[in-house]
Amino acid sequence: MSEIEYRLNVAAILRNARGEILVCERLNEPGAWQFPQGGPDEGETLEQALTRELREEIGVASEDFRIVTSRGPYRYLFGEGRTKKGYHGKEQHYFLCEFLGTDSRINVATEHPEFRAWKWIAPAEFEMSWLPEMKLEVYRAVLRDFFGINF
Repeated sequence: MSEIEYRLNVAAILRNARGEILVCERLNEPGAWQFPQGGPDEGETLEQALTRELREEIGVASEDFRIVTSRGPYRYLFGEGRTKKGYHGKEQHYFLCEFLGTDSRINVATEHPEFRAWKWIAPAEFEMSWLPEMKLEVYRAVLRDFFGINF
């Protein structure tokens, strides 16, 4: 059997001044809410990829947030032996970011939209039912590691 290949990925947990976190609903999957995420381009650092992904996916500029901490890697497989772009899964690095902007800065109607809606929730209000099975363990670990919440 060949070695499992993971695609490098960054994910952003934006937290507002009320302690709420931003989740976004996938454009083509109603009811599927997640954190903004994406893979680094060639030559990008994880922090540069995070900044670009936030701009591309939700319109948030670099001056609208500050990285508080990061953790990772967290890994998941696509499952059933599936691959995407030659990878069997993702290796994610999560960044907890203080949101410094106003809500009007958030815009999911971007040039290449990935999300249809966004909302602020308390970390404990995250619903595991929003996720595909392959992401459940990663989100459980992330919510435990960043917020001390056990799902």
